Amino acid sequence: MADETGRIKGIDRTEDRPVYVVGGGPGGLAAAAALRRRGVRAVVLEKSGSVGASWRGHYDRLRLHTTRALSGLPGLSMPRSFGRWVARDDVIRYLETYAEHHELDVVTGVEAHRVERAGADWLVRASGGRELTGRAVVLATGYNHTPYVPAWPGLEGYGDELHHASRYRNAAPYAGKDVLVVGAGNTGAEIAVDLAAGGAARVRLAVRTVPHILPRSVAGWPAQRTAVLARRLPAWLTDPATTLLCRLALPDLSERGLPRPDTGLQARARAGATPVLDMGLIDAVRSGRVEVVAAVESFDDRKVVLTDGTRLAPDAVIAATGYRRGLEGLVGHLGVLDATGRPSARGGRCPAGAPGLYFTGFTNPISGMLRELSKDANRIARAVARATPG
Repeated sequence: MADETGRIKGIDRTEDRPVYVVGGGPGGLAAAAALRRRGVRAVVLEKSGSVGASWRGHYDRLRLHTTRALSGLPGLSMPRSFGRWVARDDVIRYLETYAEHHELDVVTGVEAHRVERAGADWLVRASGGRELTGRAVVLATGYNHTPYVPAWPGLEGYGDELHHASRYRNAAPYAGKDVLVVGAGNTGAEIAVDLAAGGAARVRLAVRTVPHILPRSVAGWPAQRTAVLARRLPAWLTDPATTLLCRLALPDLSERGLPRPDTGLQARARAGATPVLDMGLIDAVRSGRVEVVAAVESFDDRKVVLTDGTRLAPDAVIAATGYRRGLEGLVGHLGVLDATGRPSARGGRCPAGAPGLYFTGFTNPISGMLRELSKDANRIARAVARATPG
């Protein structure tokens, strides 16, 4: 481990061309560990004071949607004592243990601002005026990097009762209140359920696109294992099977405002939409503890206007409207991002014209983020070791 001075165990690591890994979350730690096992020294740059910073900021009730057995990073399994569905705090403990177990060089308190070519090498410009030259750079700053709130008309005059879901921790501040949750992804669904169970007087969930909702497991078989198999098969085969599974395992909530989707699960997933794993939403909607309403269209003074013309006056609005990758400042000038701001290559492949620049953690696969981060880490390590031996 290291401190914010940039010195690791008393040695200045900025002079001998290591691989710099930007981001001390699961993706960055996995990449650094995989590189170390191949004899390539990697230095992890983490802008916060500890590893796993994004996990520390998640809401209290969060548990992995993927099983413990399929969520460990390379070289260290998650302890069985964590249970099948690992809690947020246990994920944080695991990441801390992982960095120590692999003796990773993690420099905390250093934020990378810009990555540039420096001849055959790469230059990372970081906080404190640091200019760090490395043989390669791995960007692992995370899928959920920059909170995103749509530019709804009238939002600027609504007041301070609207917060992004990234600021939500638990239901205590909302006890006895009328709360509107905007966005029916996994985060919005879980926050709505948490609010309903935690004493909110009324909870409404604004839905623009009806999500695919899957049972977390059926007869002990986790949805993640089905997703792993589905990724290897064509959508024309898997979509009818998953549709049938959902019809058998989950009730039809059309009368409650949550009809079944009219598009295939895998087809939508390949377009970037992740299915919602049922962590209590079905029961909450069926019982009326969570009310499904139309999408938000605009704000008018102290009112929220929905697409069906309904005007609401909730005490608080929680925008579970997603994140942006936030890579433009780091590498936007290099021509390595697509029109949506995501890297044009990932894992062991470098973008065209940028050899030695790698990305991990900028997709949200239905087979599980941590599982894919592990695969990416090994691919990156192999690619770097081949390109820059010794």
